[in-house]
Amino acid sequence: MRLRTILGVFTAVLVAGLVPLPASAAQPASQPEVIKLAFIDPLSGPFANAGESSLRHFRAAVETLNERVPMKAYRFEVTGFDNKTSVQDSLTQLRLAIDQGFRYIIQGQSSAVALALSDAINKQNARDPQHAVLFLNYAALDPDLTESKCSFWHFRFDASVDMRVEALGGAIEKAPDVHAVYIIGQNYSFGQQVSRAVKDMLARRRPDVKVVGDELHPIGTVKDFAPYIAKIRASGADTVVTGNWGNDLTLLVKAAREANLNVNFYTFYAGSLGAVTAIGDAGDGRVKQVNEWHANVPSKEAEAYARRYKAKYGEDWFFFRANTLVDMLARALQKAGSADPVRVAFALEGERDATPTGEVEMRAADHQLLQPLFVSTLVKTAARGGDKSVRYDVENTGLGFRTDTRIEPWVTALPTACRMQRPAAVLAQAPR
Repeated sequence: MRLRTILGVFTAVLVAGLVPLPASAAQPASQPEVIKLAFIDPLSGPFANAGESSLRHFRAAVETLNERVPMKAYRFEVTGFDNKTSVQDSLTQLRLAIDQGFRYIIQGQSSAVALALSDAINKQNARDPQHAVLFLNYAALDPDLTESKCSFWHFRFDASVDMRVEALGGAIEKAPDVHAVYIIGQNYSFGQQVSRAVKDMLARRRPDVKVVGDELHPIGTVKDFAPYIAKIRASGADTVVTGNWGNDLTLLVKAAREANLNVNFYTFYAGSLGAVTAIGDAGDGRVKQVNEWHANVPSKEAEAYARRYKAKYGEDWFFFRANTLVDMLARALQKAGSADPVRVAFALEGERDATPTGEVEMRAADHQLLQPLFVSTLVKTAARGGDKSVRYDVENTGLGFRTDTRIEPWVTALPTACRMQRPAAVLAQAPR
């Protein structure tokens, strides 16, 4: 049966609660096996707000799946492990999770952490293939994770740096007001990759644009970005491109607003927790983002879920991909007929899923999710006299995102140089 002819679990998750299941249908015939998901991300320190928000997103996705679309054999649980955004603490938490019987690891805040976890999981699975661990990455975007350092045990459910920059490049290519770009980012692997990708993209797509600044700052330690804003102003930049996330983004845009720096911002995470509140009306028409969803992408299912999420948790639903991850994992478990991570990994490879924004695919060659992306601009909502398509705001600011461009999965599917190595013990379990 073709995928488009069936109702995906994701869609069923999103419409949960609209049509209650009969009591008889809500109770599985036998006790389901618990699939324990270890969420290893910052729950304290400068990025605690980002990590806690992400954990709430996964708990909501899991709770909804468990309660409204019960599977016959499996039930999910998510447990938070605080890594303080530290590589060493992440490795300690990984060992603790494995010792407690966790075989599925979720992480996304920091590509440096993701690279360390991926390497540690590779070694763990080589030492103890009978207790293999799978790494489900929801937000670490360093291209190396699906390129030079791709791993059979790693799956990424977000667009890589290169994919996102190419999407933003399409907007910059058509923007007549972009002449001088200042690149600013966090000084670790992710920020370095963003800088490289933006410069490469501009050289190919807008060779007339000058890069007037290329700044990397310490991650998670800058409290006052005013000196950086002064540099941007002095450079003559009319556009800032940044991959900053968490407090490093909100403090950057807050400093720009307070200094009345009237430039365009091209971002990855302008719609994330706290950013629009920090930007305020100064961002109207000037701030863009690229991601897989925002509240004004037309979808009754997603809109209904977003309303329920905000009513329960008091924050906007942002991580659409958390539901995609949980849904695709659930499907892979059912397809594999086993909770064994090796069998589930093979089931995930090439898996396609129907979501409220369209079909997505986990590319088998490099374990990179291919999905629609949206470039959008922050503007006043219809209720404030803005664009009629902008019905939902962000964080009750009266500002929301308007879609500029939808990029289809086959357009974001950049070539991959991944040469995935599958250990002999894994190949022995490959489907015949």
